[in-house]
Amino acid sequence: MNEPEKTYNSNAILHEISGSMGNFATVLPIVLGAALVSEVDLGPALLFFGVWYIVMGIHYGIPMSVEPMKAIGAIAIAEELTSGEIAASGMILGAALLALGLFRGFRRLQGLIPESVVRGVQLGLGLILLRTSLGFISQDLFFSSVSIGIVLLFLVAKSRWNLPDLSILVVFAIGIGYGIFTKGAPEIQMISIDLLPVPGFVDFLWSGWHLVLPQIPLALTNATVAAALTAQDLFKKRIKPDQLCVSMGVMNLISVPFGGFPMCHGAGGLAAHRRFGAKTGLATVIGGVILLVVAFFFAGPEALALLPIGLFGALLLFVALELGRCGLRTDAPLLTGSMALLALFTNVGVAFIFGIVLAEVMKR
Repeated sequence: MNEPEKTYNSNAILHEISGSMGNFATVLPIVLGAALVSEVDLGPALLFFGVWYIVMGIHYGIPMSVEPMKAIGAIAIAEELTSGEIAASGMILGAALLALGLFRGFRRLQGLIPESVVRGVQLGLGLILLRTSLGFISQDLFFSSVSIGIVLLFLVAKSRWNLPDLSILVVFAIGIGYGIFTKGAPEIQMISIDLLPVPGFVDFLWSGWHLVLPQIPLALTNATVAAALTAQDLFKKRIKPDQLCVSMGVMNLISVPFGGFPMCHGAGGLAAHRRFGAKTGLATVIGGVILLVVAFFFAGPEALALLPIGLFGALLLFVALELGRCGLRTDAPLLTGSMALLALFTNVGVAFIFGIVLAEVMKR
């Protein structure tokens, strides 16, 4: 009688381990890409993702996603931001989300942003990331082609035989192996965490326009209401959007001053964890431990330099395509398309204001 129970338990744990890495395909390309070109210290960034993976898994009891804020990540990669600019955006959004959740203000503010405008921001960010990824790909056509081929192969295997998509792990394994073969194994480097320089007034002003404004519609939709609905649909867990605002505010206010990257929840991340087998918060606890090990011992500049530039280009290409695919689910193609092009050739903040005004004009 005990043997079936042991088999069930072992299978359940294996599913949790597989599901723990389900959202790495979103977290790693954005954070690593930002560390490659911007003033992002990879060690503290991965450390806080690991910490919050564990905390949120315990707090919510489900594999609640913790992922980089996509608007900030895309712009950080495209425009090589400073640590002060990134920190300022996280502090502003952390304080705003915490206040919004504590005072139950989510419903009133979220209703002011039409869905077509959110889609325009998503499509614009997709185009910006696509441009950046093509720049990386052009510098390393061989490894880009290999990485893209591996991802496509796993997508075919998943659709035909329902196999787990482990493409990102295979790509990183090959990239690390290639780096060690050509450059030698890097020395183990312990993490160091310092208080970041306090962002100046100009940092807050610049970040408010270029980073916070385009992130707001995503934070008020995908990271809150969509994440709450997904938790209900996939895990039968009722979570109020205001609760998610509070936890996102706390994460950013604690992490960003010490080098953490601005982070949020997300419906896509929840679905990714579930798709690879996760059913409980144990999955993100396991994922958090994995990220902590990497952060403590293998997140120095030497380790980052091992990875071929084509790897980043290939993975960012698929992140860009996923964002673009979400953006195409619009009920106002003209508005969404106009916003996306404006974001590509100016910035996402201008496109967001334009979209709000145009949506109001079209409604009237």
